[in-house]
Amino acid sequence: MTTLTHRPDTLTRDALAVLQPGFHGTTAPDWLLRRIGEGLTSVGLFGRNIHTPAQLAALTAQLRAERNDILVAIDEEGGDVTRLEVREGSSFPGNYALGSVDDVELTRAVARELGSRLAACGVNLNWAPSADVNSDVNNPVIGVRSFGADPALVARHTAAYVEGLQSAGVAACTKHFPGHGDTAVDSHHALPRIDVGVDTLHARELAPFRSAIAAGSKSVMSAHILLSALDPDRPATLSPRILTGLLREELGFGGLIVTDGIEMQAIASTYGIERGSVLAIAAGVDAICVGGGLADEGTVLRLRDALVGAVREGELPEERLADAAARVRALADWARRVRGASGPGAAVQEGTAPGAGTSAAGGPDIGLVAARRAVRVTGTAEPLQEAPYVASFAAVANIAVGDETPWGVAAELTALLPGTEAGTYGSGSGAAEVLAAAGERRIVAVVRDLHRHSWMAAVLDGIREARPDTAVVEMGVNHAEPAGSPHIATYGAAPVCGRAAAEVLTGRSV
Repeated sequence: MTTLTHRPDTLTRDALAVLQPGFHGTTAPDWLLRRIGEGLTSVGLFGRNIHTPAQLAALTAQLRAERNDILVAIDEEGGDVTRLEVREGSSFPGNYALGSVDDVELTRAVARELGSRLAACGVNLNWAPSADVNSDVNNPVIGVRSFGADPALVARHTAAYVEGLQSAGVAACTKHFPGHGDTAVDSHHALPRIDVGVDTLHARELAPFRSAIAAGSKSVMSAHILLSALDPDRPATLSPRILTGLLREELGFGGLIVTDGIEMQAIASTYGIERGSVLAIAAGVDAICVGGGLADEGTVLRLRDALVGAVREGELPEERLADAAARVRALADWARRVRGASGPGAAVQEGTAPGAGTSAAGGPDIGLVAARRAVRVTGTAEPLQEAPYVASFAAVANIAVGDETPWGVAAELTALLPGTEAGTYGSGSGAAEVLAAAGERRIVAVVRDLHRHSWMAAVLDGIREARPDTAVVEMGVNHAEPAGSPHIATYGAAPVCGRAAAEVLTGRSV
């Protein structure tokens, strides 16, 4: 337990309470424990903080030794975006796969199981689900993170996900309000702009958030996007019209409003993180997410001091900061009470993978069940009998997905057909290179978002011209015309999706 040499004043404690910072390492650094003792109420975890379930449980216990009601948050969407299984790949398909099945009970069960595994490790706030309607098929950052392009479908699955996750004692954080689906720009890099009318926004972007609020979502995450019809001057994260006027007053949301990462370039390169944080709290935000990129004590102190200074200079009402801090503490209290009612969770044994075991229903793993149900096959071909050559075409992953997490079908096919060989190809590759590497083996071409990458399509055309029996596995947004013998769409690139595809290719189970 950290011993304080002084007690920070109320203003300083409130400023710390509204921050959700990250840190480096698999144990909590001394500076973080000290700031928790001074009022910090939330901590954000990323893949760099997680090695095993047992280690994660020990880390969250270390944090709770400082503050029993600490909010421990994570960006665990499942599917392509995983922190819990960042080095192995998720045991669950993501939203796009669940939306393609369109069984809300399945979505609810997947979210419940994911929440149970988070709760067992001591995590009680998940920055998920994505409620974005992926209306732009070329969206560079949402894609398979969305349940789909139909607002009604996205709305019903968002609600089911919120209900499933929170039934396991983990607060949902529905994102990215008021909707990041109709963007061609990634807000990690720049400020996206959506120029559609208010009627379209209400019918499309806002429908899933209404459902999430009705389902009781404990928190909502704002998007760093400019919606000209709602506020032509400020992005949603900094807009009183959008956060207070629309989300609080019109939609009636009474829970915690959290920013997307404040260090993302949409805010950092236009306002700076200090001013951006002050404007966000003034606009109606309650918690500042920071730590995906900036994860050090200096960043926490800069933001704390910016908020305190803004209050003392009259730029930020003290009552607004106090209200924000009170909302953070209220959610922390809810999470503590839920945890106390259900116990600390099942013990996690060292070396046990987060995805091991069976679903709460007692049948086969719910993640694999969902992945198998999501697969769509076009065309027919004889199942693979001999070890193939797997050619995976890799574009640069967006920051949300990251490049640490394995994907594809090579490992899963190797388990079924030992001797399978594989290669990964980028934008400088050609069909001749793949054909030479494959030799006489049958080719399995694995792509993600084929419709977004002309180089990928050109290489695939060359391969199929020479080898018409090439099987194609699309693990991204399934928008390009099906091509392959057969064409298999998995609606996501998690290992369970690869396993489901491998089973189809071989006609047998792993």
